[in-house]
Amino acid sequence: MQTPLLDSIKTPADMRDFSRPKVKQLAKELRAETISAVSRTGGHLGAGLGVVELTIALHYVFNTPHDRLIWDVGHQAYPHKILTGRRDGIRSLRQPGGLSGFTKRSESEYDPFGAGHSSTSLSAALGMAVARDLSDDPQDRDRHVIAVIGDGAMSAGMAYEAMNNAGSLGARLLVVLNDNDMSIAPAVGAMSSYLSQLISSRPFLTIRQLAKHLAQRFPTHAQRTAQRAHAMARELTMGSTIFSQLGFFYLGPVDGHDLDVLLPILKNIRDGNNDCPVLLHVRTEKGRGHPFAQESGEKYHAVPSFDVITGDTKKSATKTPTYTEVFARQLIALADKDPRIVAITAAMPSGTGLNRFAEQFPSRCFDVGIAEQHAVTFAAGLASEGMKPFATIYSTFLQRGFDQVVHDVSLQNLPVRFAIDRAGLVGADGATHVGAYDMTYLAALPNMVVMAAADEAELMAMVATAAAIDDAPSSIRYPRGAGTGMALPAADKVKPLAIGKGRMVRQSKGASKGSASVALLSVGVRLGDCLAAAEVLTQHGVEVSVADARFVKPLDEDLIRGLADTHQALITIEEGSVGGFGSHVAYFLSGAGLLDGGLKFRQLCLPDFVIDHDSQTAQAKRAGVDAGAIATKAAEVLGVDLDSDSAGVHAGGGKGKASPV
Repeated sequence: MQTPLLDSIKTPADMRDFSRPKVKQLAKELRAETISAVSRTGGHLGAGLGVVELTIALHYVFNTPHDRLIWDVGHQAYPHKILTGRRDGIRSLRQPGGLSGFTKRSESEYDPFGAGHSSTSLSAALGMAVARDLSDDPQDRDRHVIAVIGDGAMSAGMAYEAMNNAGSLGARLLVVLNDNDMSIAPAVGAMSSYLSQLISSRPFLTIRQLAKHLAQRFPTHAQRTAQRAHAMARELTMGSTIFSQLGFFYLGPVDGHDLDVLLPILKNIRDGNNDCPVLLHVRTEKGRGHPFAQESGEKYHAVPSFDVITGDTKKSATKTPTYTEVFARQLIALADKDPRIVAITAAMPSGTGLNRFAEQFPSRCFDVGIAEQHAVTFAAGLASEGMKPFATIYSTFLQRGFDQVVHDVSLQNLPVRFAIDRAGLVGADGATHVGAYDMTYLAALPNMVVMAAADEAELMAMVATAAAIDDAPSSIRYPRGAGTGMALPAADKVKPLAIGKGRMVRQSKGASKGSASVALLSVGVRLGDCLAAAEVLTQHGVEVSVADARFVKPLDEDLIRGLADTHQALITIEEGSVGGFGSHVAYFLSGAGLLDGGLKFRQLCLPDFVIDHDSQTAQAKRAGVDAGAIATKAAEVLGVDLDSDSAGVHAGGGKGKASPV
C-alpha cells in the first residue's frame, strides 16, 4: 500500500494541521505499515492494530512529547513508535540492536515511561501529574498527562490503587481505558457518543465549575441540596460507575475507531477546566484491519513473522515439544489421578499451557486475571484446605507477587507449587521479561524447595516431585522454547525425585599426577553447555566431571563435598542472577571448610546488567553462560591454554585423582 501521508510524518507535529479526511486516510496507512512491519519481525500484532485511530487522535490533539503519553504494558505501542520518529527502524523491532518491543525511555523522548509489565501506567502518570503541579517552571504547569490502559490490565489491583489515590488528590489527569474485550459498561452507540461529547465540552465543564462555586455560597442545607442535585445530574448523564466512585469524571463508552467522535472529545478534555481526573472509556477491536488477527485474537496477540496475504505464520520446522507443553501434559496426567490438583494462571492460560489443563478439568483451573499477588495468596488459601495448587506463572511476573510468596506461603509453610515458566533468558521479549531472579529470591526463603529442570525428562520428574510434597512450598523453573528433543517416558511412569539430591552426568576417568581437573556443577538448562565445554577441555588434557544439582535448595551437600574433594576446581553454572545457586554453594563450601585446602571455586551466572532483546543463544553468549564461556573460565582457573595444540596440558596444584561420588 502506498503511504504518502505517513511518508510526510517525522514527528506527530507534522500531522496536526491535517484535515479530518486526511487524518482518516493516515489511519489506513498507519495500519498497513504496522501489519507490514510485524509480518517481518514478529511481535504483538492485535493490540497495536486496535489502537491505530486512538494513537493518531492522542498525538493529534495533545502536544507530545511535552504532554506525557504513557502506554500501559507497551504491546499496543508499535503505531506510536511509527508516528514518533522511529518508522525507519520499525522493521528492526525485537531484533538484535533494533527497537524494543515495548516503550523504553532510552529509545525516544516520546516514551516518558518504560513498560513491559502491565498495570503500571496509572501510578506513573499520577507521579508525573503531581511532579508537574509541584514544579516552579511555568512551562511545566500546562502539561497534560495521559495514560492508556487496557481492560485486561485493569484487572490488576495496582491500577485501582492508583485510581483511588488520583481521585483523592483531584489530580489533573486523563486515563484512557482501551476496552477491546471485556465490556466494563454497555456500549450504547450514537447516544453514548453524543453524551460524551456534550458533557466533556467546555460549556458543561464551566457549568459544573459555576455550580460548585455557587453551592459553596449557599447555607449548609442549601449547599447539600445543590451538591445532591449536581450528583443526580451526573448520574443521569453518565450512570454510576466504579470510576466515578473513585473520584474520576467518567466518559463513555465511545467508539475508539471513530475519529469524528474521538477528536472532539479529546479536544474538549484538553481544553476543559477539569477539577478531577478524567477517565475516557473507548471500545476498540483487537486486530482491526487484519482479517486473520480478528479471526483468532489470542493467536495473533503475539506472532512470529507471517505472510501478509495468507496470514500463515513462519513457524520453526521442529516438532520438538516445548517445555510448556511437557509441563502441561505431565500436570494433566497427575491431575487425572489426584483430584486435589488444581492449576492457577494470571491471565496467561495458553502461554503457560493451562488452556489444555482447563479443557480436561474446567472446574479445577483458575485464570485470576493480571493479578499475581492475588494468584499467590489464592493458591495459599487452597493449600491451607488440603488442595494441591500449581501456581503457574512466568518468572518475570512472579516477581509481582513476591511479598505474598514470603508472607502468605513461606512463613506459613503452605505447600503451594510454583511452576515458573520462561525462567532465564527469553530472547526477543528482552530485559523486561528475562526470568533472572526467581532462584535467588525463592532460595532465600525458609521452607522453600527450589528445583531447576535441565531437560524435559527432568521437568516431568520435578512436576511429579512437587505434587508429592505436602509439607512445604516448592518451585520448578523451566525455560522458554523447545526442549532438547530427547525421548520422554510415559507420564504415568514418572517417579518423584529424592528431595535435595543431584546426579552425576559425566564422571572424570581420573587425573594423573599433576593433571588439571575441574568439576562443572550445573543447575537448570545450562547442563548441555557444560557437557559441550567438557568435551573441549578434555581435548586439552583436562579431566572433567559434570553434575546436575537439580535442587537449588536444599543443596546436595554430599555431591558438592565429593566434587570439591576430588577436583582442583569447582565451577557452578546457572541461568540466574547473582545471589542464586552459586552463592548457596559458596556458603556451604565456606562453612564446611572446603575452601581451606586450595579448592579453586568460581561461579558463572547472569551478569549484573540488563541484557537486551536478542536470540536466546546470543544472550547466553553475552551473559557468559554458554559452552564457550564455561570452557574459557575453567581453562583460566586451571591455567590451561585452550589455543595450545598440545593434547596434554599440565596445571600445577592438583588435588589428586577424580573418583566416583
